[in-house]
Amino acid sequence: MPQQISESELVLMKIIWKNGGCALYSQIIEQLEQDSALWKKNTVLTLLSRLIEKNYLKIRKIGRRNEYIALVTEQEYQAAQTHSFLTKVYNGNVKNLVNTLLRQDILSAEELREVEAYWAELNRSPEKSHDKQRSTQS
Repeated sequence: MPQQISESELVLMKIIWKNGGCALYSQIIEQLEQDSALWKKNTVLTLLSRLIEKNYLKIRKIGRRNEYIALVTEQEYQAAQTHSFLTKVYNGNVKNLVNTLLRQDILSAEELREVEAYWAELNRSPEKSHDKQRSTQS
């Protein structure tokens, strides 16, 4: 699993993901300004460097400009963070997480029905059946 990233680093990653997984420094700054974030140039460069060190980004030189390319998709990041949270807070017990979501009215009955329908659809899909067959053959 990739290293944890800070809230500020996540802001930059979201900009890059929103831009299709790659962005020039100027595009990042432009988006920060549109979001009313007043970050100094050195702060942004430091955070981008940290993301490179943590293997979330790589740089591609385009002339004198740097293009930052995501090495982790937003979905991969979300999955890793969800797994980490589930493990840390609920010892990996999904039932306890869902119980909390329902008891605290974080997940409505309608949303639960949507999740159940989604789960049922996943289990009906041919791809899922193929995955089940492979796991039983192993």
